[in-house]
Amino acid sequence: MADYVKDIRAKVGHMPLVMVGVGGAYIKDGKVLLQERADTGGWGLPGGYMEYGERVEETLKREFKEDAGLEILSYRFLTNFDQEFFTYPNGDQTQVLTPFYLVTAVKNQPAAFDKHETKAIAFFDFDHLPEIHFASHKKILAYLKTLL
Repeated sequence: MADYVKDIRAKVGHMPLVMVGVGGAYIKDGKVLLQERADTGGWGLPGGYMEYGERVEETLKREFKEDAGLEILSYRFLTNFDQEFFTYPNGDQTQVLTPFYLVTAVKNQPAAFDKHETKAIAFFDFDHLPEIHFASHKKILAYLKTLL
């Protein structure tokens, strides 16, 4: 059931919704992969909302492919983030439960991300991050830095 979020939003407008968003971090040589998002224009971690009928791990793989253009080969669960509130530029309001994963291996191929999702991807040192758009991503990045 693709476009589940769009279908729900068509019915409820901008009212607050509790959503499940799945995210992942790919860290290579001490640097974290970030995407410059097409929807908000800011930088953040790859991830997105679960579609109806998907398993959490399927959402992780789909969103990582769309957002970063990379096929995940292996990963491990880290933690849940659940007190994340956000209002999108169009007025949509959400509280997001985010199961978060560490991506441990990706397929060795050129990244081919969805240009409707992502403007650019790049690796950044944790001490020299670009402006991060979502407050929740700032919290997650601070958490990830403690794991290094």
